[in-house]
Amino acid sequence: MRKSHPVRRAVLAGAATVSGIVLLLSLKPASDPGSAQAAGGQLPPAAAGQAPQGGVNGAVTGDAVQTQYGAVQVRLTMSGGKITQAETVQAPKGGRSDQITASSVPRLNQAAVAAQSADIDAVSGATYTSAGYKKSLQSALDKAKASSGAQGSGNAQTLTGDVAQTQYGPVQVRITVAGGKITKAEAVQAPKGGRSDQITSASVPRLNQAAVAAGSAEIDAVSGATYTSAGYKQSLQSALDKAPAGGGSSQAAGSGGGSSQAAGSGGGQTQTQTLTGSVAQTQYGPVQVRITVAGGKITKAEAVQAPKGGRSDQITSTSVPRLNQAAVAAGNAQIDAVSGATYTSAGYKQSLQSALDQAGG
Repeated sequence: MRKSHPVRRAVLAGAATVSGIVLLLSLKPASDPGSAQAAGGQLPPAAAGQAPQGGVNGAVTGDAVQTQYGAVQVRLTMSGGKITQAETVQAPKGGRSDQITASSVPRLNQAAVAAQSADIDAVSGATYTSAGYKKSLQSALDKAKASSGAQGSGNAQTLTGDVAQTQYGPVQVRITVAGGKITKAEAVQAPKGGRSDQITSASVPRLNQAAVAAGSAEIDAVSGATYTSAGYKQSLQSALDKAPAGGGSSQAAGSGGGSSQAAGSGGGQTQTQTLTGSVAQTQYGPVQVRITVAGGKITKAEAVQAPKGGRSDQITSTSVPRLNQAAVAAGNAQIDAVSGATYTSAGYKQSLQSALDQAGG
């Protein structure tokens, strides 16, 4: 038998080592996950305005945004924190607006799903509709973020209430909630101009302090600022209603301030939520609905805003109680319009649906 030469063995061993190294190098991925994501043009999860990642599921309705040609309001369907569907529940209509809406809204809906954020391009020829769409879309994303971002009781949330229209101008409140308490309250809109400036400057700081002290919307009106106080309390309540159940905002149980109260004392208690829908603008005035939900059912429905003045007073007084009853009976927004109150009924159903969307219903 021929002996192998030592030098030959060394050469063969070296060749095998080099071949192994080359094989390992060939298995390295072509690009890292971050590069692949960047190549796809997607924003990182922390980007402002992006759909919140945290398992948000269900429908979320943005605020109605008034434009020069009519209201725009967007509803999102989300699954696992991602936008799976976008639709407009309100859009400008009548005359040329019908044509613009029909051509622009489907494109905006597609863009919202593709971008997973409100950072979308305006549709050419539909500037106002696009601007309103993006604003309502952003408010829907903000609501989804609020519902997913406060799982820990120490996490601070910033919640902006709906705009409350008063005789002297709009009032809108923004609050910061941390550890189940209101830590800050501010008015982002308040009546202004003429004597309103003086009334606002004197009353709003006192209302802000009262909101923090009470931890709810059960605060006293400021003397001489009745309308501003009423609007402030209404917007404050809607901000509290937007705090997610179990998210640490169940302050002032029994006083109407919190969005979530424990009913019963066992480990499997039923959560009671008070949810205020978005304001629905109708031909005869705004309609806004507040509901109480317990055990997945509507236990109470009420209209916090409804058309008023002249014949509207009579229509409201006869239709709203029937709509409230129908909402509780149906447990959803699929209720019949009240005869003779078509516009009020439509606005009621729209606001009711937005309240249910906040509950994930």
